[in-house]
Amino acid sequence: MYGYQLIHACDNRGLISPQRSFPGYAKNTTAQAHSIAPREVKRIEMKTGDLVSIPQSSHGGSLHILAFDPHGGNALQGLGLQGTQALDMTQIDAQALAGWVSAKGGDETAAIPVAVLNDVSDQVVLKARMDLALWIARPIDRSTFVAGSACGPTTVTHQPANPSSVILPPELGEVREEFTIPRGTGIAYELKKGEYFQIIDVEGQQCSDFVAFRSDGLDRGEEWMIDGTASRSMSRRAFPTPGLFDKFFDQDARPLINVVQDTCGRHDTFGLACTARVYEERGFPGHVNCSDNISDALDPFGVRKRPAWPAINFFWNTWIDQNSHEYMTEESYSRAGDYVVMRAMDNLVCASTACPDEIDPVNGWNPTDIHVRIYRSDAPIRRAVAYREKEDSLMSISQESAFHERLAPLTNHFSPARDLWAPVSFPTTGMLGEYWACRNAVAVQDMSGLRKYDVVGPDAEKLLQLATTRNVAKLPVWRGSYTLMCDETGAVVDDGTLFRLGEHLFRWCCGTEESGRVLGALAAEHNFQVRVHALQNAMPNLAIQGPKSRDLLKKIVFTQPHLPALEQLKWFGATVARLNDRDGAPFMLTRSGYTGELGYEIFCAKADALTIWDAIMAAGEEFGVLPMGTAALATIRIEAGLAAAGAEFAPGVDAFEAGLGFAVDMTKAEFTGKAALERNVKDPRRATKGLLLNGDDVPAHGAPVWAGERQVGVVTSATRSPTLEHAIAIARISVEYADNGTQLEIGQLDGHMKRLGARVADIPFIDPQRKRARA
Repeated sequence: MYGYQLIHACDNRGLISPQRSFPGYAKNTTAQAHSIAPREVKRIEMKTGDLVSIPQSSHGGSLHILAFDPHGGNALQGLGLQGTQALDMTQIDAQALAGWVSAKGGDETAAIPVAVLNDVSDQVVLKARMDLALWIARPIDRSTFVAGSACGPTTVTHQPANPSSVILPPELGEVREEFTIPRGTGIAYELKKGEYFQIIDVEGQQCSDFVAFRSDGLDRGEEWMIDGTASRSMSRRAFPTPGLFDKFFDQDARPLINVVQDTCGRHDTFGLACTARVYEERGFPGHVNCSDNISDALDPFGVRKRPAWPAINFFWNTWIDQNSHEYMTEESYSRAGDYVVMRAMDNLVCASTACPDEIDPVNGWNPTDIHVRIYRSDAPIRRAVAYREKEDSLMSISQESAFHERLAPLTNHFSPARDLWAPVSFPTTGMLGEYWACRNAVAVQDMSGLRKYDVVGPDAEKLLQLATTRNVAKLPVWRGSYTLMCDETGAVVDDGTLFRLGEHLFRWCCGTEESGRVLGALAAEHNFQVRVHALQNAMPNLAIQGPKSRDLLKKIVFTQPHLPALEQLKWFGATVARLNDRDGAPFMLTRSGYTGELGYEIFCAKADALTIWDAIMAAGEEFGVLPMGTAALATIRIEAGLAAAGAEFAPGVDAFEAGLGFAVDMTKAEFTGKAALERNVKDPRRATKGLLLNGDDVPAHGAPVWAGERQVGVVTSATRSPTLEHAIAIARISVEYADNGTQLEIGQLDGHMKRLGARVADIPFIDPQRKRARA
């Protein structure tokens, strides 16, 4: 019999829980915001009286409004709207909508009526007259989208009618059971093998201690429970995360639970659940505690009571200080509505708590509730982590790339790349096989996690001239250039490739959303007539890299006579092409990449991604084409001397110190950071150089570089070069030691106990004149 045991535990002081204000889900005094990218369609569950607001002219294009009742029938009348036309499924990425309609028993191929909202001069507010599922679509034709005429994301807000209710994250599937664990209490519950369960931090910054036992072991009087030490050892991490190393183990190192989703990403597996003794020794005898709550909750299941429980402490923010080796804690990283979803790998008896600790930062000085949902084993819950553009941004759940259907059968090893899952390596060939394919033949890599912005309008050139370090006025249509964005100190904010697609139309392909914020702020400050459109994940892209890449593309690329042909593309050239002939799938084709090899990149609509992937792999078979993951790319880009964010360029490091001076045009009249760079370039203190190591030991990022007993630099990136057959590193070192041939040492084991000999060299390590990329 499945159920749960609630243990109420209150101390004589009580626990006061005032409402908090955190980004994300919270008590409903603020609306929830939802961002909708071009070609995206998003669902919002509305109760009677709820409001959805669309700000004035926020979307720069039309929105299509769909609404369904709980049975999947048309419910536009529930918003006071009428359908004026049928939804064109070819103009949106419709998989999620079609799957939802089918799950409701509807026909996903049937015409779906929509109400159309075009650019409006005033705010639009939709009010639900009944419970319904609102879907908002951002349709756009694929060819228009690829050619750079798309509009930016729309942000709509959802305001529930009942301001006193707690807003929990949307359900992820059919819920078998759910319950709230009041602050300062614990609950025991049972799980059947295969079931999912979700532990939700309702208001944010609340620790929840968790233990689990195999049910069959308890039936035999054996307490086989979740074990933090075994889990750390087996997952090779402080705690398991969604992906390849995703399991919690018992003390016999047998898998017990796998982690499917985690939106917080910071938990503890070292500490005990709080105990009576801990509070007693701090002057609080009789304080309610998680260990006693766990013991009491598990007592009906015959589990032996313990004064101190080794638990998995979700949402508890701890770390080990690398200098003092002290066990440290601070307020939790979790926001209101953050959660962990796990899957039971056996029949389990579990216990969860809502920690009562209010005398230190563990629970943000204010204990609150935890909510638990149990889902049936057939719930369609995929692995995911949270992604936020910055710490106070809206949370999004990592998605599968548009190419994932082709990549998933080839590897299980994926890791987050911004808000998408990217393959790390492919076991059939391994990282080395992928490396040599890129060096000697051709490799294909999913690079969809890159950020893309279309900058459109009469002042687009003025904006980019101010924001970037190269002279945009000299950039012809259908050409691109590698360039930087700097802050006022000359430090690199972001790097990327800027392509000019028209007189007033540019596409900026870069690393982070910080670029979009910089462009938006400068446009507003100078009152430029320009729009900055974030394409988000609506434009997946592939890198086709290696000496055979052009031969492969010759077999499948068609271009119109008025556009540059494949053979006419020089390094950093661009064009718009189609697959095979004039009626094929459209895509933007650029001669660019992150490998230092001859290479190209393809940018397309999601709907065409699999068709384009299949065509590339079929055409490349005779050339030995292989898919490539991030592990091989990491080695190749270091050999090529290409900079990475957080490594070669970071806060406090200007563009010249980062080795990126070649991308700075100091003859430009003005750009952000120019004054600082003019000052710094006169008297440089540090330089980015290569280090050739004497052996195969690969130093870590941040390892100190020594000249005798004085630290003179730091390693920014390192790898073992398969081509050079020894380790190499990129380092930022004092200019006094930056001459080629200078002998230095890289410190390991606290910098002194072990030293790796190295010789200063230029970068790139391979093909220093970039002849391969220019071929």
